[in-house]
Amino acid sequence: MKSYYLFSKDYHSEIRTRYAINSLIMFIIVAVSVILFSIGNERIPGNLTAGLYWVVIFFSAMSGLGRAFISEEERGTSMTLQLIASPSTVLSGKIIFNMILVFAMNIVITFIYSILFEEFVIHNHILFIINFILGNFGLAVSATIIAAIIAKAGSKGTLYPVLSFPILLPLILTSAKLTLFSIDGTAINDAVFELAIVACYDVIMISASYMLFDFIWKD
Repeated sequence: MKSYYLFSKDYHSEIRTRYAINSLIMFIIVAVSVILFSIGNERIPGNLTAGLYWVVIFFSAMSGLGRAFISEEERGTSMTLQLIASPSTVLSGKIIFNMILVFAMNIVITFIYSILFEEFVIHNHILFIINFILGNFGLAVSATIIAAIIAKAGSKGTLYPVLSFPILLPLILTSAKLTLFSIDGTAINDAVFELAIVACYDVIMISASYMLFDFIWKD
């Protein structure tokens, strides 16, 4: 229940400032526009479409999700949170908030892609939905714990994407491959290995986050 109150605090704060929402919207518009202008009238293959789809998702996340703990440091409320809530409660509330942002952002990106890119046609919807859920969950969890790690650093803006890239690279590459499978209409049985990688990544990241956050939060 305390996690819900922490999520509600972040939600109402974001509604007032719209920092993350505006950053996400602007980056999505700019990234998709650059891709469209770059390809012109050329038809791009499905593998490139799937890769660009997750590139936009990755960099959009980098532009808006890093505020999870940085905002607490800037407002000076991190010490108050340490006194009134347990580390697991704080982490749960931040993950829930980032997860809602990630899913909302990627639903918008998927909708835009389906309209603007003729090659982005999903033939295996079940595989795409499973990959969408697992990939976004892993992205939200990873982005949250990385934001906690760099919250007290001096150069937060540059450190966040630099630290996120190697951690998120296995997830992005595997999710892009699963998206290509979805476009090609590959059966789920033929994508079990890649799905297992994404699922294992999610389990590892959520377990490591809760195990390490106590030390990160109080350091």
